[in-house]
Amino acid sequence: MESINERLDPIRSFTVNSFRLEEERWRGFVSQEANQVIFNSFCNAQDYCNLFIYLNPESGLSVNLNFPKNIQTKVICVSKTYREALTKENYRKILLIQEVKGDDVLSFIISVTEQVICPLLSNPKNTSSWAVGVADEALKFMELQKNKALVMKAQIEGHTYLPYPDALHVDDNPDESHLDDGLHRDHDRHDVDLQDDNLRVDTVQDGILNESALQDDDSSVDPQNGVDVCKEDHHGDSEAGIIKDMKLLHACDGTIIEWAELVSEFLQQDSSQLVLDGMKPLPSDEFHFWNHRLKNLLFIQQQLMSSSAQQVASVVQKLDSIYWDMLRHIYRQVQEGVKEAKDVTVNLEPLQEKLKQVEQMEFQQSRKLLRGKEVLHGLLSNPGLVLDDVRLVIQTLQTFKDEYSRVRSQLEDLNQDRVCQSWNFPPYLVFLHLDNFLKRLRSIQEVLCVSLQMEQLDQTVLSGVSGHCWTVIVQGVYQDFLHNVTILSECNSDPTDPNDHLFEQHLGQFQVQVSDLEKQLVSIFSKAFKDCSNSSSAAKLVKMFRFILNQPVIFEQLRPYLIQLKKMVLEELDQTELLFCSQREKSERFSRFIPTPAARLCWTQQLLLRAEDSMRSYRAVEHLCMDSEDTQQVMDRFRQIVNLLQLFRDRVRSDWSTQLDSDCGVILKQTLIQHNDQGMLEVGCSHKLESVLREFRYVSRDRDVELGPHTSPLFTSRDDITQCYRNLSHMVACYNQVLADVLQVELPLIQDQLQDLYQTLSDLQKSSWGSEAVQQVLQQQTEKVQIFHSTVSEARANMDAITQIIKGWTQLHLLQRSDQSLLEDGVSEQSCKQLRDDGQELLQLTQVNKTLYTAADSCESWVRYLDHIDAQVQDGLFQLLLRSLHFLSENTNPQSCRAALFAVSLQLPETGSVFEPSVGDGLCDHLKGIICDVYAAASLLPRISAGDNVNYQVSLQQNPELSALEQEVMCHLLQVREEAEHLRAELDKYAHLWQSDRNVVMQEFLTYSRKLGPEDLDTEETPPTLKDFRREIESLHRLSKEVSHLDEVIVVHGWLQVDLRPFRDSLLSLIQDWKNMYTQHLLDSVGHSLQQVSQHTAAEESSSSSRLPLTETILLLEGAGVELPEHLSAQLQC
Repeated sequence: MESINERLDPIRSFTVNSFRLEEERWRGFVSQEANQVIFNSFCNAQDYCNLFIYLNPESGLSVNLNFPKNIQTKVICVSKTYREALTKENYRKILLIQEVKGDDVLSFIISVTEQVICPLLSNPKNTSSWAVGVADEALKFMELQKNKALVMKAQIEGHTYLPYPDALHVDDNPDESHLDDGLHRDHDRHDVDLQDDNLRVDTVQDGILNESALQDDDSSVDPQNGVDVCKEDHHGDSEAGIIKDMKLLHACDGTIIEWAELVSEFLQQDSSQLVLDGMKPLPSDEFHFWNHRLKNLLFIQQQLMSSSAQQVASVVQKLDSIYWDMLRHIYRQVQEGVKEAKDVTVNLEPLQEKLKQVEQMEFQQSRKLLRGKEVLHGLLSNPGLVLDDVRLVIQTLQTFKDEYSRVRSQLEDLNQDRVCQSWNFPPYLVFLHLDNFLKRLRSIQEVLCVSLQMEQLDQTVLSGVSGHCWTVIVQGVYQDFLHNVTILSECNSDPTDPNDHLFEQHLGQFQVQVSDLEKQLVSIFSKAFKDCSNSSSAAKLVKMFRFILNQPVIFEQLRPYLIQLKKMVLEELDQTELLFCSQREKSERFSRFIPTPAARLCWTQQLLLRAEDSMRSYRAVEHLCMDSEDTQQVMDRFRQIVNLLQLFRDRVRSDWSTQLDSDCGVILKQTLIQHNDQGMLEVGCSHKLESVLREFRYVSRDRDVELGPHTSPLFTSRDDITQCYRNLSHMVACYNQVLADVLQVELPLIQDQLQDLYQTLSDLQKSSWGSEAVQQVLQQQTEKVQIFHSTVSEARANMDAITQIIKGWTQLHLLQRSDQSLLEDGVSEQSCKQLRDDGQELLQLTQVNKTLYTAADSCESWVRYLDHIDAQVQDGLFQLLLRSLHFLSENTNPQSCRAALFAVSLQLPETGSVFEPSVGDGLCDHLKGIICDVYAAASLLPRISAGDNVNYQVSLQQNPELSALEQEVMCHLLQVREEAEHLRAELDKYAHLWQSDRNVVMQEFLTYSRKLGPEDLDTEETPPTLKDFRREIESLHRLSKEVSHLDEVIVVHGWLQVDLRPFRDSLLSLIQDWKNMYTQHLLDSVGHSLQQVSQHTAAEESSSSSRLPLTETILLLEGAGVELPEHLSAQLQC
């Protein structure tokens, strides 16, 4: 394409400048496939001399070998000056590029030339001032251009126009009318001929120029149509006449030459040229070619028969021109061409109709299988699906070719008896594109097959010592293959286009890479085969790499390994025989879980399968390289081992049949039920019967075991006997279970039923396995035993449920601590609810058992049964109460108590300190109430047995163990009362704070500056100083600090928690009252002093010595944390 681009460089430059295009648009235009075909045809073929480039409103820039129709814009016409192919050396010399207007520009040029330019030039008045000969030369040139335009216009419209020499219509003294008539006459003829698309052979009239005339040199010409040369003899002697004849002859000779070129050029056109040019014509193109050929030949024939052509023929004939033979040859060529075109057209018409029907037919099942570039995209996603489509397309196209060959052969066979002319043509011309397409499809098919084969490597896992290493290497090969596949699938070429050579390059590179990967796989196979320990793994390896064995070169490399596989198979067969011979007499190894004969048969069957596996491994590669001798050797060895194993199996079956018959004879004589040494019942001959029934399961799988006379009836009814044995075993087990697990209090309730069952089972001891109607008897007795066993089992289950309920009370806690680790008030409601529910459930279960045992309320055995349950319930309640009282005892004992159990608070009312609740009667009543609630929990359950007491509480309150624990708890209560009173006595040291009258004490302080004691009878009055006030206030402050450090909670005797916070808070409030009494007096003193200072009286000066110092008093108040009132502060600021 690069050389073509170089030869098209002048065209590119002219087109880009003319249409003002960008270089990128021109490159895209040239790279289009259809345009490349046209440019190749113009550059490389001699038959194409014109190239037209134009702008199409719909498709943009376009190119064509014919002049475009209905184009309004300008057209670039590229012409060759010589009929030859373009080369690098001549393309600049022979190319003629010009720009013309589109649409009907040629008709315009022709009309202007004929109607304007030529009349002007032919009129002597217009050229009188010109030099001699200039007007003639100009007229000749314009006539030549007109003829070229006529020829080009005819070519554009698909016709071949034969121009005529204008000398036929011009004499020495022509006038305007004569000249104009001739020009218009030719022009009108041209217009009529070119517009007649329906021209047929019958419209062509026989003229003077016919076959007979062309072969008769002396024939005369019609004087009305031809030029009568004889009439101009009076010019013969003159030089002007001779010159005129020579000019006329020269013009006719040139015309004949031009006709010959035009006719030859048209006749050389071939319908196969489109195929040879690489295009893909349809059948309609062939039909159009011959129809157009026939019409154009008829048009040429009509022109040759016209009067002008007759004149040319007359001139060249009379003047003895050397081109007379050429003219006759032209005529014969046209005649033969018309005949050929008629024949082809007539024969193509039926075929055209058939093809038209095929084209209009709708194919409902047709679908697109291949989508160009999408074909290679399936290499990564789904190569199998794409491969199926490719194979279907190849099969369809190949079937079409085969059908063509078949029909052609049939036609040849039909035409053997008659002489006919066959239209022979090379099939490769017809199937050229199809064969190239099939070749490309087969290449794609090969790639897809390789891809599918290589996909197997993705799941390849090799075992053995180096299996992981080989697996990693294989995965690496697979990844390399995926990389190459990805490169191939991402190429921009269209793989389904045979003309796309870029894909061939990518395909070649891909095949080279695949070949290298296959060599790596051969290396991996050879090394991995050495690690195979048996033929099975080796055969799997061969199957895994079978796809590379299809290539002869690789197959020869791996052939030694395939021979080694045969040796491995023979060795394994030898090992199978050796194992059989060494282990066949060691029967104890085979009977651990199954009967010995069955085990031996199973063992030999495994040996047979082992030998068959070895043969299967051999058959997997047998077709690859093994010859008949190797195959026969392996087959003989396999048959030898199979025969040896089969003889041993036959002997085992015979011995097994004899032993089974003997055991079955013993079983048939045994009774159904027997007594064992412990006095229990058991099934007669149970172990042997179970063994025989188990062997029957294996005998049923091996039909080759013969059945003896005793074995046959048992084997036939083995299912019934098995069911009878199960029923009998279940019946005996039920009876033995009832008898073994019976309770002493339960036995009197079921004694009568047990006796009845024993009598029934004793009757079965008289029957044997050979007796008739055994199954019916067993079914009746089994149902009876099962009903009894079900009843007793349900009653015992209820008894177990009663026991579980009573045991559940061990997890029940009547007394529980709260979140603060203190004992909750009384027994928890949840525990009481559970006891009530359990009591109702116990009563209900008892009533159910009464119904099951069908016992009466007054029945002595039933009363004892109830007493037994009642004793269990009472014992359970006793344990529950015992744990609760023991809980109280432990938690009121300072040595075992871990945390406080009860809580009281010390209060300070006006009367003095007291406990709330009281540690005397209050705590004692609370503790006694809890103990009563514990005993009352026993009354929540209804009494099972009607004993001396109505409920369990009365019976349990009389229990000495529970009473002792109760007394122990009360003793602990007395001890804690003493310690609590001692604690209260210790806190009475602050009693003066709530017992003394503050007014009296204040009065004594103001009089004597202290509180008087009992011994102070005659004390001198001493008013208090500021120092005395400070002493009293500081004393109260120390006392407040001491009280605030008292413990908030104190545990007495390890289990009584005393809350001192109420007492402490009340005491601190009293201390604050005492302190306020002194500070208030000082505030009053400050206020009085400020009032006197403001009055400035003499009395204030006289009594100033008796007042407290104002400043020191204020400082004392501030130190005591007392703030002055606002009115006093205001007075101080003043």
